[in-house]
Amino acid sequence: MKQLHRTLSKISLLFVALVFTFTAHAAPATGDKGTIKVGVLHSLSGTMAISETSLKDVALMTIDEINKNGGVMGKKLVPVIVDPASNWPLFAEKAKELLLKHKVAVVFGCWTSVSRKSVLPVFEKNNGLLFYPVQYEGQELSQNVFYTGAAPNQQAIPAVEYLMSKDGGNAKRFVLLGTDYVYPRTTNKILRAFLKKKGIAEKDIMEKYTPFGHADYQTIVKDVKKFAAGKRTAVISTINGDSNVPFYKELANQGVKATDIPVIAFSVGEEELRGVDTKHLVGHLAAWNYFMSMKGDTNKAFIKKWKAFVKTKKLSGGDKRVTNDPMEATYIGMHMWKQAVEKAKSTEVDKVRAAMYGQKFRGPSGYEITMDQKNHHLHKPVVIGEIRKDGQFDIVWKTKGPIKAQPWSPYIAKKAKK
Repeated sequence: MKQLHRTLSKISLLFVALVFTFTAHAAPATGDKGTIKVGVLHSLSGTMAISETSLKDVALMTIDEINKNGGVMGKKLVPVIVDPASNWPLFAEKAKELLLKHKVAVVFGCWTSVSRKSVLPVFEKNNGLLFYPVQYEGQELSQNVFYTGAAPNQQAIPAVEYLMSKDGGNAKRFVLLGTDYVYPRTTNKILRAFLKKKGIAEKDIMEKYTPFGHADYQTIVKDVKKFAAGKRTAVISTINGDSNVPFYKELANQGVKATDIPVIAFSVGEEELRGVDTKHLVGHLAAWNYFMSMKGDTNKAFIKKWKAFVKTKKLSGGDKRVTNDPMEATYIGMHMWKQAVEKAKSTEVDKVRAAMYGQKFRGPSGYEITMDQKNHHLHKPVVIGEIRKDGQFDIVWKTKGPIKAQPWSPYIAKKAKK
């Protein structure tokens, strides 16, 4: 009888051990061994690599910074990096891989709106969480996305108002020039309606699009010069990716100066200008929410961290590497997510979402940035800069403080919310 009892006890202990082992192996990927997986979804090859590679790099810098300061809830962040290679359908596949295979807690990624539109159904179906760090056309609000870039009223509309003002040159004729996809077309639809409301005639608006990777802007620049004859004209550029390099080179080749036809860009910053001889582009403009040249201790500290990271990791470009607006948006988004997780005491998406509302973080711009209580967008300042010879920007105009995003533009018909 004692032998039977001992045998049953051994079987019971073996059963408990097996259950424990199975449970341990079945635990979710996030949180295993004191770590939390974080997805990084950016094009590291193809036409958008010129812009997106730095977002991957600054994400890794921020993860290092967070880990050195104790991680998130005491756990280290582990980046899972994928390359959708500027292939829009591949973005959806890579997003699915991050959520279902790697089981990441959150994803930071995308640049173009077509890539964001591609992954959106994946995040909504699987209740994933995406932080999107680039200015966009609005007309969207997903419960599975936090938009840390600018909405149209935080970039496009103020930029055009500036061009129409005395300080901006009193423009009376406008060229809407962009890459042929959803962001430029929708933004220009908004701007066309806005311009008409301001009294600009149809004949004084020229609209042109080129495909991704387009390299020959000779004819387009000639057409712009011809269109500009007789009235003060400005170009509003929503060209994306590496096409910006030949576009700006052609402006210089044809002697288009900012004093004659100013160009204001919504997708060109310090990073894109690294590949261009900027001495002929002095005075052309860009509208963002942050520039590397902004004054203040928070920006100095951000740049110092970035330079140190570039040197330590021996990143290509070395001491010529710069900071820019989407990098700041990535940095803010990652820190806000950390704060929300620690407030929620969980990485569960529903709990983190609720904890994100009202989060505050002082960004490199020097402003205290707030996540709106309802609309998943940040309150951000608007800043306009002029290109300098060194590829940096002189600040020529900015708002007094952050302004609330309007995801749904009042200038075009509102789409149904999901």
